[in-house]
Amino acid sequence: MSEPLAALVGAFLLSLAAPLLPFSLAFAGGAMLYVVSDELIPESHSHGYEHHATLGFIAGFLLLLVLLRLF
Repeated sequence: MSEPLAALVGAFLLSLAAPLLPFSLAFAGGAMLYVVSDELIPESHSHGYEHHATLGFIAGFLLLLVLLRLF
């Protein structure tokens, strides 16, 4: 019974904070980019696969851009 009640409270709070949602999502995206650039990329470059890791990152980013344009 607590989950439906919490869902209603969450929906109500979201309706109040809807104008802040784009800024919150942008902040979350920026935080993920920081984690990737600070932790994952140096770790992938430390084992001798620098070119593979960089090409994989670029290919994934380009795929993201293509999918955003298609849909």
